[in-house]
Amino acid sequence: MSKLSYLEKLLNGVDVEWISLGNIGSFIRGNGLQKKDFVESGFPAIHYGQIYTRYGLSADKTFAYVSPELANKLRKAQRNDLLLATTSENDEDVVKPLAWLGDEAAISGDMMLFRHEQNVKYLAHFFQSEIFQKQKMKYISGAKVRRVSSGDLAKIKTPIPCPNNPEKSLAIQSEIVRILDTFTALTAELTAELTAELNMRKKQYNYYRDQLLSFKEGEVEWKTLGELAENLDSKRKPITSGLREAGNIPYYGASGIVDYVKDYIFDDDLLLISEDGANLLARNTPIAFSISGKTWVNNHAHVLKFDTYAERRYVEYYLNSIDLTTYISGAAQPKLNKKNLESIRIPNPSPEEKERIVSILDKFDALTNSITEGLPREIELRQKQYEYYRDILFSFPKQEVAEA
Repeated sequence: MSKLSYLEKLLNGVDVEWISLGNIGSFIRGNGLQKKDFVESGFPAIHYGQIYTRYGLSADKTFAYVSPELANKLRKAQRNDLLLATTSENDEDVVKPLAWLGDEAAISGDMMLFRHEQNVKYLAHFFQSEIFQKQKMKYISGAKVRRVSSGDLAKIKTPIPCPNNPEKSLAIQSEIVRILDTFTALTAELTAELTAELNMRKKQYNYYRDQLLSFKEGEVEWKTLGELAENLDSKRKPITSGLREAGNIPYYGASGIVDYVKDYIFDDDLLLISEDGANLLARNTPIAFSISGKTWVNNHAHVLKFDTYAERRYVEYYLNSIDLTTYISGAAQPKLNKKNLESIRIPNPSPEEKERIVSILDKFDALTNSITEGLPREIELRQKQYEYYRDILFSFPKQEVAEA
């Protein structure tokens, strides 16, 4: 079905008027709030920064609270108000909407509420549409902090179907919201399913990894890492960002690629191990990771070379599975120096057993990575589908009036 025929069917002959926001509601600015004003429990409150980080398109509960005494002095959002974070460091996020569906909630400064008699989620979806964004852009001001004033927001035109028949208008708005909410719900459902599968695969991977890398006393010999690998740290060369010549060669640091440069100092299959940084203790990302081909490595990652692929990957898997706290010095600036690195004891089964272990873990690793990489792609695809149909559903007749 074409977008024109769909909209015609949806409207069923009723007119759509593009009306300035100032003519369908009023803007109310919030009060200034500081971090010290928030408490663990009390009167519901919404801080503008949380609209970007904690909320979606709509909400009926808050993540923050203020004392009832302070709340009495603040402006409050009511059910069906559209809350707007009107400042941001980038143009795309200026005037980020949140449809408020709950009871009263105090609102902070740098945030406005729009009080109206329309479907609040209809307005929230519209505020994200390309049609709204085009109108908004010409009113953005400010240098580092970008903002749109309430006076300028009041000039932006919004499509209101059948404005002279509020009941019919709200019915049409509700149908548009239902369709767009369906896309949003499907995205959330898919994200939850893929995340659950990813977590399950990670648990399976961790279980089998720990089983494969655990050895009974006397079952295998143990060697230090210094005995198993050749250390190439002396060949590393750090380059400050201002002196790097741009290119397509990966420039590695403690936790992975930090830049791309024109030249290289290594051209081999190597294992990098973080030398310093908070991640040595936090372990949010692997501290041991393999690299191949032409590369440049700075002095924040140790460089180790092994005789075979299985040797390198086996050590990589093992180091990422164990607690290295006893080998790390410094608390504020954690460091795994060369001496401690090379003293790490590694179980050393036969080459055939290492190949078997690595083969199994490589398969689990590939499966987990495919889900990890596929998750953002699937979410992006669903988001694009939502945006496509959202912009179709707001492409009402006489659109040119809104852009005048």
